[in-house]
Amino acid sequence: MGVRLLRLVLLPGLSLAIAAQAPAGALEVRLRTLFPTAVSFSPKDGVPPHYRAYAPNPRGGDPIIVGYAFFTTDLEPLESGYDGPIQMLVGINPRGVIAGVIVTAHHEPYGYFSVEPPEFAAQFAGKDVRDPFKVGGDIEAISRATITINSATRAIRNSVRRFARQMLAPPSAEGGKG
Repeated sequence: MGVRLLRLVLLPGLSLAIAAQAPAGALEVRLRTLFPTAVSFSPKDGVPPHYRAYAPNPRGGDPIIVGYAFFTTDLEPLESGYDGPIQMLVGINPRGVIAGVIVTAHHEPYGYFSVEPPEFAAQFAGKDVRDPFKVGGDIEAISRATITINSATRAIRNSVRRFARQMLAPPSAEGGKG
């Protein structure tokens, strides 16, 4: 009886501790924007630091990982724009395709027409980690904001490639890209 009572006391406390670490508020909204099919997200952990997005398993059983999210400033902390780092939350699926990018913080004087418009972040969705990420090529260039756009693009490119090298399985020879 005493062990059973102890279990009843400890398990709810453990659940509360885990729930307290899970993303909440604005961060959870952003994670749901990147992964709309996800039903839950892990706390930020691991090396490199990241969140995992879970969706129901279509075959039943435990939820499956549908993606990962991380802040570019956690993976590429020295990459700076015109006036400091540009913090972006990047979502990537297990195949190495970017689910989306959300600019979360910056101090760029021209951010309102370079990295803030939704069109800037939207152009990264669907890109494979092996794509060029070349400003003026596959990334839209914005005049008068070249330092900002180049820095933000490098931060996204370098962080997704670093994350993929460390966390994702390489594509099979038959499967090719994506």
